[in-house]
Amino acid sequence: MPIERHIKHLRALAHSRKPVVSIGRNGLTEPVMEEIRKALDHHELVKIKVAIGDREQRDAAIHEICGQTGAELVQRVGFIATLFRRNPDKPVIELP
Repeated sequence: MPIERHIKHLRALAHSRKPVVSIGRNGLTEPVMEEIRKALDHHELVKIKVAIGDREQRDAAIHEICGQTGAELVQRVGFIATLFRRNPDKPVIELP
């Protein structure tokens, strides 16, 4: 997991970004997971809108996404989760 100064840096970078994937009433489907994987490969730092169920269901979906993609949860605010996964082939974000 990234250390605290990396988390702060990633939160600052994510502040102005918009969600690139939205999870709606159909939930966490395989096509949605594929879009999340592609977004993480390309951007490394992504915001995802998780507009399903209650807080526990959203937390479970975010946990499932992190487990399946190997991403780390940087922050969660309401319906928006910010995830980070380093692309070993082409790093995009420089960490302090």
